[in-house]
Amino acid sequence: MHWPSPGENWFADDSDQPPPDHEDLRIEALVAQRLSGDWTTRQQQISVAVQNRVVILLGLVNDTNARQVAGELAWDTPGVFDVCNTLRLMGQRRGRR
Repeated sequence: MHWPSPGENWFADDSDQPPPDHEDLRIEALVAQRLSGDWTTRQQQISVAVQNRVVILLGLVNDTNARQVAGELAWDTPGVFDVCNTLRLMGQRRGRR
């Protein structure tokens, strides 16, 4: 189970959405495997989503090093076209405008 994105609606009917591409599923599995096998990222709260070969990293990490390593591991995965690293630091709060 992944962390919900701010605009994500868990109750929306997504039956009209096309099934995920097999290449996206392969990339998602590879990135998740690499993150769980790396000492820096294995204990972090990271979810991986892939759409059109773009990796989206979601969740919370303990420090900037873990965020950077997660992004590098995703980029180094064969078949990845781009990486959207939305990982946030634990304890970091969004500023109000």
